[in-house]
Amino acid sequence: MKKKFLKNIEWGILICCIILLIIGCVSLYSATQENNYDELKKQIAWAIVSIPIMLVVIFLDYNIIARFSPIFYGIFIILLIAVLFTPVVNGATSWFKITEGIRLQPSEFAKVFVVIFLAYIMSIIQKNSKNEINRPLKLLAVFSIVLVPVLLIIKQPDYGTAIAFMMATVLMLFVAGIDKRYIIGALLIICIALPLVYNFVLPAHAKTRIDVFLNPNLDPRGSRV
Repeated sequence: MKKKFLKNIEWGILICCIILLIIGCVSLYSATQENNYDELKKQIAWAIVSIPIMLVVIFLDYNIIARFSPIFYGIFIILLIAVLFTPVVNGATSWFKITEGIRLQPSEFAKVFVVIFLAYIMSIIQKNSKNEINRPLKLLAVFSIVLVPVLLIIKQPDYGTAIAFMMATVLMLFVAGIDKRYIIGALLIICIALPLVYNFVLPAHAKTRIDVFLNPNLDPRGSRV
C-alpha cells in the first residue's frame, strides 16, 4: 500500500509546489515587515490547512472523484451565480466573506472540478473511438460545459481566471487528439478577436495592466496596477 501510494504521487509537481510555497513565503516575509507579517502568517496558516486536504485527495481514487464531478460542477455553478450578489471587493464580486479577513473565492475551487468534469466527459465521448472528440456536436458539448462558468466569471469580472479556464480546455482538447483544422481555426479566431476584445470589451483597468505588462516603463513604481 505504502509503495503504491508513493509511486502514484507526481513528485515533480509536488516539488515545484513546495518550491513556489517557499519562494512566496520568503517574498511575503520581505514585503510585510511593516504590518507585523500579517500576510505571511495568513499564507502559512493556509499552507498548514492545505496539507491534510492534499493528503486526503491523494488517497482518494480519482475515478470516485470523477464519478461525482457532475455534482461538484453543479454546486460550483450555483456558487458562481450566488457570488455575483455579494459586495464588491477590489472592483469585483468574486468572494464570499467567511470571517473578518477570510474570504472564499469559488472560481478557484471551480477550476479543479471543471477540469475533472471535462476529463470525465471526454473519457465518455472517446470510450468507443478517440476520433469522437472531433464530432461538432460533441465538441459543442465540451465547450458548453466550460462556457457556463467562464461567462459567470467574466460577469464578476475576473478575466484572468476566465482565461485560465479557456486555456485549460484548449490544452485538454489538444491532448485528447483534436483535429488540426480546429486548432488552426481557433488560432485564426483568436487573432481576429484579440484586438476587438482589447478595444471594445476590456475595462480601462484591464487595458492598463496589459499595457504595463508589455511596457513596464509606463508605470515603474507599480502605482497604477
